[in-house]
Amino acid sequence: MKGQVNRMARPRKMRRVCTFPEVRRFAPAGSEQQTNPIVMTVDEYETVRLIDRESLSQEDCARRMGVARTTVQLIYASARRKLADMLVEGAPLMIQGGEYHLCDGGAACGDSGCLLREIQTRFQKPKGECTMRIAVTYENGEIFQHFGHTQQFKVYDVQNGAIVSSEIVDTNGSGHGALAGVLGALNVDALICGGIGGGAQMALAEAGIRLYGGVSGSADEAAQALAAGTLAFNPDVKCDHHGEHHHGEGHSCGEHGCGSHGCGQH
Repeated sequence: MKGQVNRMARPRKMRRVCTFPEVRRFAPAGSEQQTNPIVMTVDEYETVRLIDRESLSQEDCARRMGVARTTVQLIYASARRKLADMLVEGAPLMIQGGEYHLCDGGAACGDSGCLLREIQTRFQKPKGECTMRIAVTYENGEIFQHFGHTQQFKVYDVQNGAIVSSEIVDTNGSGHGALAGVLGALNVDALICGGIGGGAQMALAEAGIRLYGGVSGSADEAAQALAAGTLAFNPDVKCDHHGEHHHGEGHSCGEHGCGSHGCGQH
């Protein structure tokens, strides 16, 4: 129509979150079986943590989360209302979802409890060594088949084609949008997994992490195969076809040069 202005909606700014709740479901005695809990988002939880637990002002909270103070006021008011509803109605509360991204642990953070800052401090690569670091989505010794729901990574350090150390790392409830940040903080060079969605693949690529998807079976054996340059994987892995292991007919990791990468190469 004449004179009509086509205005595109402004994208919502993601809220920076430094840590995830250790407990994500609360239920008053006798309400455990209720099927419709009150849902508090992770960014709402973060405002309560920063303002009520850490005693930050709303302005400082806004700076920490990378949004405007008025945005924090709205998020915080919503969170407090949900806490009040839980107490008054005796309803269960679940913390999940929201519009957020995991903090990268940079200087702008300033949170001593930052999840990624803690990971970065703890998992530094050995200095003076040519080390490749591999992460595998992990559950009970096997490769977990849905990247976005993995609760643990097993992280392996490889030197001269041999695994020299390994450690299991909890993701602390990180979801699809945050797991690439966790892997980046771990200084991971390569990820072995089962199924993985397109958005997560892009996030890994932006972080310089090589992906070896569509792999199943023993996590240790897969890591050893990647270290040796013989891992078979599916280069066209999709989340709805996870678990496919293209032995013999897929690509070996040697074809992609991972067996001969240089020190520090990402």
